[in-house]
Amino acid sequence: MKAKLKKTLRNIKMYWYRYKYGLTSVHKTFYMGGPSLISSDLVASKHVFIGWHCVIYPNVSIGKYSMLAPKVSILGGDHNIDDPQTPIIFSGRPKIPKTTIGEDVWIGAGVMIKAGVTIGNGSIVGASSVGTKDIPEYSIYAGNPAKLIKQRFSQTEIELHKAMLINDKIKVNPTGHFYKE
Repeated sequence: MKAKLKKTLRNIKMYWYRYKYGLTSVHKTFYMGGPSLISSDLVASKHVFIGWHCVIYPNVSIGKYSMLAPKVSILGGDHNIDDPQTPIIFSGRPKIPKTTIGEDVWIGAGVMIKAGVTIGNGSIVGASSVGTKDIPEYSIYAGNPAKLIKQRFSQTEIELHKAMLINDKIKVNPTGHFYKE
């Protein structure tokens, strides 16, 4: 009974967040840990988690099973800076480039990602890092600017992981925990 009540309260909370932020393109299993500043055009696949106090600019998509820890920011590229005769505050804004976060990506607490960056499937970005360039799949990046630390998996493990993502055999039991079929 307690698990059912918890699940019901969680669903109500997520319904409220989807309504509050106008999130019409997120999967029903999308979950937020708390208040954030999120553009209403966010596209999020199933089982995406966004921690509290995140800032997500427009034109962002997040693949299934990805997690953003608290205080992650996806922003930038939103001011014209090329006119020497106009102050930046009056220079206008260009179209914000598309930012893509792949499937099964983990972005650590306090990470800042520049708009327009692509983070490949299975990658990890370490806490407090600054992502200014694309991050290849299955790699672990950290630092300011973020640099390659190591590969997450061996080539054999990458093939297993890719098959898991394609087969999509992850299920959720009644208590809300994930398990493999």
